[in-house]
Amino acid sequence: MTTERLPGYCALCISRCGCIGTVQDGVLTRVDPDPLHPTGKALCVKAKAAPEAVYNPERILHPLRRTRPKGSADPGWERISWDEALDLIADKVRATFAQHGTSGLAFGVATPSGTAVADSFAWIHRLAHACKSPNLVFATENCNWHKDFAPAYTFGAGIGMPDYAHTGCILLWGFNPATSWLSQATAVRDAQKRGAKLIVVDPRRAGLAASADLWLRPRPGSDGALAMGIANILLRNGQFDRDFVMRWSDAPFLLSEETGLPLSAADLEEGGDPNSFVVWDLAAECAVKCPRRAPNANDSVLLALEGRYTAMTVCGLVPCRPVFEHLAERCRAWPPERVAEVTDVPAGQVRQAANLISDHLPLSFFTWTGTCQHTNATQSGRAIAALYALTGGLDAPGGNVWFSKPPVADVMGFETVTPEERALTLGLDQRPEGPPQKGWVTTRDLFRAIVEDEPYPVSCFFSFGSNFMLSKPDTRLAEEALKQLDFFAMAELYETPTARHADLLLPVCTAWEREGLQAGFQVSAAAETHVQLRPAFVPPLGESRSDTWIVFELAKRLGLADQFFEGDPGKALAHVLAPAGLTPERLRAERRGVALPLETRYRKYRQNGFATPSGRVEFHSERLRAVGQDPLPDYIAPSVLRSPNFPLTLTTAKWPQYCHSQQRNQPSLRRLMPEPLVEIHPDTAASRGIRDGDWVEVATAMAAVRARAKLEKHLAPEVVCAQYGWWQFADGAGDANRLIDSEYFDPVAGSNSLRHFPCEVSLSPARTD
Repeated sequence: MTTERLPGYCALCISRCGCIGTVQDGVLTRVDPDPLHPTGKALCVKAKAAPEAVYNPERILHPLRRTRPKGSADPGWERISWDEALDLIADKVRATFAQHGTSGLAFGVATPSGTAVADSFAWIHRLAHACKSPNLVFATENCNWHKDFAPAYTFGAGIGMPDYAHTGCILLWGFNPATSWLSQATAVRDAQKRGAKLIVVDPRRAGLAASADLWLRPRPGSDGALAMGIANILLRNGQFDRDFVMRWSDAPFLLSEETGLPLSAADLEEGGDPNSFVVWDLAAECAVKCPRRAPNANDSVLLALEGRYTAMTVCGLVPCRPVFEHLAERCRAWPPERVAEVTDVPAGQVRQAANLISDHLPLSFFTWTGTCQHTNATQSGRAIAALYALTGGLDAPGGNVWFSKPPVADVMGFETVTPEERALTLGLDQRPEGPPQKGWVTTRDLFRAIVEDEPYPVSCFFSFGSNFMLSKPDTRLAEEALKQLDFFAMAELYETPTARHADLLLPVCTAWEREGLQAGFQVSAAAETHVQLRPAFVPPLGESRSDTWIVFELAKRLGLADQFFEGDPGKALAHVLAPAGLTPERLRAERRGVALPLETRYRKYRQNGFATPSGRVEFHSERLRAVGQDPLPDYIAPSVLRSPNFPLTLTTAKWPQYCHSQQRNQPSLRRLMPEPLVEIHPDTAASRGIRDGDWVEVATAMAAVRARAKLEKHLAPEVVCAQYGWWQFADGAGDANRLIDSEYFDPVAGSNSLRHFPCEVSLSPARTD
């Protein structure tokens, strides 16, 4: 028997955990952690079940073409060759262009944070851009938008990464790394061992919440109120970084009381610079113009943050207040007692959180889907960002740092998109500051275009993974849209509920059967310097191919080879690595990867400012004001509220065994969780005659689904937590997303109310004793 132990990393989620794959006589038999890898201290059960994924009998292993009408119980799949399949797609794309133009073609892609499509994510975007398609369905609005893009309204960039090695206090808000980013969970535990404090904000006492110094249990969707309340205490007690806020943020900028707009140098003098802001010099006792670039003043000058002033302008006297005064006024409206009323977090715990933060600086934080899957996601994110900015920890040692990244080439092709092409993106007119500005659209908007031809027809759709029939909320037009498409092609591992609607299925190999590049492993400064080319542990089964291979082959058939390195993925990989001084050959030889000599520099804003319009941290966002949104952080209640018929609040979460709608057909994982669960407080269950293990029905105004009751005493009595992503039951049991109405969403980002929806729970007629 020939045995190989191959180093690599698991590509199943964003954690990219370092691992060792054991291959015996050409068969992958096990996957273990690689403790020598910067993210290899632990592996989740999904990674350890890799052999079951590779050799799963349900996999699609050949291109399949539909032979029966859509809606048929059996699609009548017919095996065809790769040439036939790719030629068919190319013909359909050209026919669409002839009939509707490039806007008639839309693309889809699964999340790179929770699937292995990250290997091909950039190339899929490049293909969509090369085809001049303005629309790509990507679940960013419910996933990474509010950690990677929306924080730019405040910071000019995403939230960065906690500098766990040097932090004094960690704030995990709506983020359970034990189930969604294992290498971060490991880093948090290591930080705790050396004395760092941990605050967890989560409606569930899950994962690291059990070992936290403080666990806060807010009502789902009330995060903004909690953030404003904690900020209020810090401001009231003077426990914020006044120097950072005064010199490196827009806090001292004067806002006119008459218009709410920032004063500029053009208001102070004829011909003044309209892009130079105005501050109040405390020593001079007058309004003065601020330098175009931060800092706002040198160390010897003090600027007003609080108070009311009257500025002499070219139009006369103008009453004004600093941005900071407006922010503080908003925060003063949230004393601990009011926070407790809205969030259900006791006032004492709100004070305790503020004290833990101020007593154990530097603070680092991370937030993800728990705060972004709400109708108030943007404002909640703004409130959390403002709270964090007050601590002065941005890009500072022990704070949230933008670590130096490997300088690989960006091949996504965003620079090729013209303003005219982007103007066609669905939803851009309603949400110009949200994901549509990047060409990322919601299924709601796409399906409306398909069915109603509004604002224009879309007739051809090609998706790389993405089981959006389960991973998205109920979309009223979904079934009709997928039936109405002239052509729907999908690259997939399995015949998912979404794939059953396709006209053509393309077999994708698992990440364990193909190479993959990871340039930076994110979780620390050292990890971010690491570049690794993951090997194909075993050859692809059947005729399955990588998504990248499919992209390049299709590009050649569409006459786009010149934009895809003559259709050669090898040349493309070399191009990506060249700026980093690396080659594919070197990475294949150094299987554990290469650590680049990158230096982490802290407080980079001192040289470059922040990438906001003003160059500062912006508590007051003119970008948001310009699109009709509140420019200042505040709490906005969720737009969907409980009612007498639906007195409980439904929320959802991930469990360690499964990610989204994946892995439930893998035997070892299914044994760990054979049926869908819904967590209910014992008192809530008892009042409804529900016992632990009973089949119950979770109902909303949209639908009802079954699940097994799991009594959970740490959950609030008014909250139930269900699972989504199950498609192994004919009646839809375990698919909580069917219960959510897609018409409720955040006005800026389009984020759905997946974590907050009115519901009721009752015993199911199919009760099992």
